[in-house]
Amino acid sequence: ELIVVVAYGLILSGKVLALAPCLNVHPSALPRWRGAAPLQRSVMAGDTTTDVCIMALEKTLDTGPVYLRKPYAIGADETAGQLHDRLAVEGANALREVVDTWAHYSTRAVPQGAEGITYAEKITAADRPVNFHPPARLVVAQIHGLSPSPGATCTIGGHPLKLLTARVADGHGAPGTVLAAEGALRIACADGAIEVLTLQREGKKAMPAAAFLRGSPIAPGTVAQ
Repeated sequence: ELIVVVAYGLILSGKVLALAPCLNVHPSALPRWRGAAPLQRSVMAGDTTTDVCIMALEKTLDTGPVYLRKPYAIGADETAGQLHDRLAVEGANALREVVDTWAHYSTRAVPQGAEGITYAEKITAADRPVNFHPPARLVVAQIHGLSPSPGATCTIGGHPLKLLTARVADGHGAPGTVLAAEGALRIACADGAIEVLTLQREGKKAMPAAAFLRGSPIAPGTVAQ
């Protein structure tokens, strides 16, 4: 009676779409962030809210009308991984609501708007190097949008690192410059700075930045590459 896909990654053929109504759970405020990586792109863009949509599948990518839309705030310190885990539960609950009362929802799909369309391109290696030239809040957004996987990367003092969590901090200097801070890894951005909270060395487990600095001190003035 119904076909349901979640994180399927492919467009269903017309033959399959003709068999029964096809539903999809999509974690974005459609038509914003259609495509492969809506959670990551939402966080990377600094969005403060998102939706979980139960939508109809069509022959084109994420264009179908929406049966049920539920809004959620994105936490200021929330990573894409944390948002994924939270919305996976919410999406399952929303899907169950639609499926369990399909007679109610089947005729209530609302077409997506024609404005505000954006595409959540697949995350690639080109997205991973940290760009310290934007404002600090967007640098944090890039780090959190790629955390925990695949991770935002940079090299500091010869150490290749994945930066996993960070926060906006006080400080100023040339973008990418490590600033003096007792027991903290602060890096200058276009305005202000970020403080790296959690990072990961190649082949090692994630650790607090303070613990990393105790074993591998980084001199102020070092430039992150």
